[in-house]
Amino acid sequence: MREIIEGKAYVLGDNIDTDQIIPAQYLTLNPAIPDEYRMFGKYALSGVPVAQGGLPKGHIPFHDGSDEFHSPYRIVVAGRNFGCGSSREHAPIALAAAGVEAVVAEFYARIFFRNAVNGGYLIPFETGDRLCEQICTGDQLRIDVQAARLINLTTNETWDLKPLGEVAPIIAAGGLFPYAEKVGMLRRS
Repeated sequence: MREIIEGKAYVLGDNIDTDQIIPAQYLTLNPAIPDEYRMFGKYALSGVPVAQGGLPKGHIPFHDGSDEFHSPYRIVVAGRNFGCGSSREHAPIALAAAGVEAVVAEFYARIFFRNAVNGGYLIPFETGDRLCEQICTGDQLRIDVQAARLINLTTNETWDLKPLGEVAPIIAAGGLFPYAEKVGMLRRS
């Protein structure tokens, strides 16, 4: 687990569901196949509808065209209930494949949160502040993972995030299976 995550913010609203994070038509792709894993990055957040106000102000796309598989955004900032909907584990995979390292949301659908942690795909931070109304897409952010602190380098504002708590060692190990192996709960044959 990185101690500092730094990059551009991509800001979304409330109730971003797993169909918006990775639309169902791309679920035939297998993330275990490297070329298909890259495609998850290409289609990440391609299902967020403009009509529902999901896209950032100005309707800024998640991919800017400079790299078809990776987004220029490393940190997603969202409102309430991020990752709701179906329980597809492909949602955090798609964000990670696109280059996202952390999501900061008011709260998550529990299955998205667990899938992100268990797979070691990205760090799901929670916040008590409505940051999706205080941070703009494109702002340069820095997250101090250990201190659970978010700094907006563009505006010089700072917010405390909720500590990762009991999931921190799982995230640090790279996911549930590496953690279980590390603590002796699982042995490789």
